[in-house]
Amino acid sequence: MDQSVGLRANDRARAVADLTAFVATSIDAARASEKPFYHLEFDRVFPEDVYNAMLAAMPVTADYRRMSGRRKEDVRADGTPTRVKIDLFPEYIRSLPAEKRPIWDIVGRALCSREVHAAFVRRLAPELERRFGGGYADVGMYPIPVLTRDVPGYKILPHTDTHWKGITVQLYLPRDDRHVNIGTIFHGRGADGNLSRDAQMRFARNSGYAFAVNDVSWHSADPVGNDVDTRDSILLTYFVDAGPLRFLRNRGKRIGNFVLNEVRQVTGQAQP
Repeated sequence: MDQSVGLRANDRARAVADLTAFVATSIDAARASEKPFYHLEFDRVFPEDVYNAMLAAMPVTADYRRMSGRRKEDVRADGTPTRVKIDLFPEYIRSLPAEKRPIWDIVGRALCSREVHAAFVRRLAPELERRFGGGYADVGMYPIPVLTRDVPGYKILPHTDTHWKGITVQLYLPRDDRHVNIGTIFHGRGADGNLSRDAQMRFARNSGYAFAVNDVSWHSADPVGNDVDTRDSILLTYFVDAGPLRFLRNRGKRIGNFVLNEVRQVTGQAQP
């Protein structure tokens, strides 16, 4: 994709529509697996030209800000975070260099589209219905797409994600397939409460996974080793948007993060 596309409103709208349709089709074509819990696996999320444009426009470390996690293990001995992010919303993308904005603007808008959301709901229907009941398709979901970068030392212990979340998606963005062994691990939980390592996603080009968040969706990530430069991916999280509390929380969190980011920009407190 020509990165100049998107500077004009008509071109941007066309590019977003085309990418939205492609991603929705990719979701519909994804493999479904029951082990150790119901999830989808993707082999080709984006068109190849779009994927290559994303890699060419990958932000530099100074463009990111630290994730809001409070775990002490998310910080290395020198004080630098092991995971940083850029929210793929227009208010964050505008801070990128001009030549990098169009592709990330198009990707962010496509991932937030109703069509992509509807495709995930179709494919994850069994687990969404198990959690939300027969009206699962009408449960509001608020998408937040985040470009993340993990560096050596990053890890995450087994967990099931907070109940505020409805769907978790991770789209891998490596330049090659040299480190397919650093993908997310899925766990089963036995009757004795112990967790087993039952599946691991391949950290491969243009791949990824998705699952409905519930009490069995245990997953983790092994520490990123020193042989890995960066572990880049997009985390697309659908937060449950049903009811006034969640509605206000989701939008308030977005506004609050934006204000904090603007303060960092003004004061020069960019994340290392």
